[in-house]
Amino acid sequence: MRFNSPNQNRNAVEATDFLRRHDRLAPLLPAVQRMAKLQQDCAKVLPTAFSFCEILSFEAGQLVLSTPNASLAAKLKQQLPKLQDALAKKGWQIDNIRLKVQMMRVMTTPPVERRQLVIPEVGVESFAQLSEALEPSKQNATLIAALRALVAHRR
Repeated sequence: MRFNSPNQNRNAVEATDFLRRHDRLAPLLPAVQRMAKLQQDCAKVLPTAFSFCEILSFEAGQLVLSTPNASLAAKLKQQLPKLQDALAKKGWQIDNIRLKVQMMRVMTTPPVERRQLVIPEVGVESFAQLSEALEPSKQNATLIAALRALVAHRR
C-alpha cells in the first residue's frame, strides 16, 4: 500500500469511503490513517531523502522503510537518528528503524525543456556579411555554403 502517490487526495478519499462502508474492512481504517500520518511526518522531517521512500510496516516500535536503491539507503541511514528523534517529538514511539532496499516506484527525471534557438536579425545580418567577406577558397567553400544556408533559413 502506497501512501504518497501522485493522485493521493482522490485515491485517499475513495479508499477511505470504501473502507468506511465495508463492515469487515472498516476496522482497517484507523490503521491506514495512522500509516498515512506517519508517512507524512517522515516526509516533513526528511523531505528530499524521503521522497522515494515508503513505509513497509510499523509494528512493536519497529519501523521498516523501503528505499529504491542502496545509494539512497546509505544516505538515509546517516539521517535515521534525526528522523527517530523528530518522530519521537511528534509522539511516535519508535525503538528501531530498518531499511529495506527494493524497487517500488520508478525514479523519473523531469522532462528537459526544449528551447527554440532564435538568432536576432542583427546576428543573421552579421552571418550574411561574413559569408560575403570570406575569401572564396577551397577550404572556405563549405563554411560559406553553411553560412548562406543559415542566413536563407533564418530569413
